Amino acid sequence: MVRKNLNNPVHYQEIVDRISRLSAISPKKWGKMNVCQMLKHCDLVLQVALEKLELPRINLLFGSIGICTKIEMYVFNNGIPRNMPTFQKLIVNFECDFDESKTNLLKTLEEFRKACHKNRLPEHHRLFGKMTEKDWTFLEYKHLDHHLKQFNV
Repeated sequence: MVRKNLNNPVHYQEIVDRISRLSAISPKKWGKMNVCQMLKHCDLVLQVALEKLELPRINLLFGSIGICTKIEMYVFNNGIPRNMPTFQKLIVNFECDFDESKTNLLKTLEEFRKACHKNRLPEHHRLFGKMTEKDWTFLEYKHLDHHLKQFNV
């Protein structure tokens, strides 16, 4: 079973190509966000890994659920369920510019790749607990894949 991750050049390029295929009128299959909001949301999630955005502390119950979810996703190589709740800081419910959001996401994705190569990813995530480079690159791939499927690419 292949566990795709952003540290693999082929998987990384696949994600870049899929983002590049999006347009301002790409229709969604589910969810509340439009394509521009989704791009901005994905950019914010990557910024957490780059320590440019700090998530709030969560209680022990949610932390335990997050750790179990991380393990389950890795063991079963499953995706993220639709309409999952997210941190308030990561919710994009405002209008944004499509071209700017797409460009910014691609830049942040490249910055994430460089941080991986320099071993500069955090060792902890508020929801998922202890994190390795393998965890970050796998979970970030899964997150991007989830939202790109949301817009049929």
